[in-house]
Amino acid sequence: MNAATKLVRADGRRRDQTRPVKITRDFIKYAEGSVLIEMGGTKVICTASVEEKVPPFLRDKGRGWVTAEYAMLPRATHERTSREAVKGKQGGRTLEIQRLVGRALRAVVDPTGMGERTIWIDCDVIQADGGTRTASITGSFVALADALSVLKRKNLIKKRPLVDYLAAISVGKVGGEAMVDLAYAEDSLADVDMNLVMTGRGRFVEVQGTAEQVPFDKKDLDEFLDLGWNAIQELVSLQRDMIGPLE
Repeated sequence: MNAATKLVRADGRRRDQTRPVKITRDFIKYAEGSVLIEMGGTKVICTASVEEKVPPFLRDKGRGWVTAEYAMLPRATHERTSREAVKGKQGGRTLEIQRLVGRALRAVVDPTGMGERTIWIDCDVIQADGGTRTASITGSFVALADALSVLKRKNLIKKRPLVDYLAAISVGKVGGEAMVDLAYAEDSLADVDMNLVMTGRGRFVEVQGTAEQVPFDKKDLDEFLDLGWNAIQELVSLQRDMIGPLE
């Protein structure tokens, strides 16, 4: 038994083990695609809505667009946070995450197969316990696939223009140990915090890594990437079972 299987965390997981994952489809009645994704205590509603137009920079180019918005309910966290709508502007973290979700999904979509339409992805965190951005990406991919299935059933597209699966996970180092899928209590103490977004074939879409306390070396990075890829393969397997072949 290797070191990855020996260490037991506060919630009983091994350091290479993700939290329980549950994805409930058709969670919102009116959206073309919608899921509730639960990863441990983190719960995010992800919807995909079809709009029959594209941004001005894409008009008459025969290409579609995928974009995202992200928000967190006031009591998704331990203490109430004010709604950003009341403040009159979105915070930097919100903007960063919604841009991440949008560009991650665009990495696995062939826009020429969408027609000139936009799919809006909305990620609403109803409970946050670490990994909200990675859960948003993993859940949004399923919602997006379901929305594209609706377009296909209506004969608006010939096939779902997805080129690969897409999932994301957090990894980090806590107390000198590398571990995957950090809950909030672990993330708040992490020496290193990293988010990985990868395709089903194992290609990197985004790597966000920060030394919160102590710089890390290449050996650490290699371990983070291995732990993350193993976890992402599990998430992709779940997606594949739910939505089937991409076309």
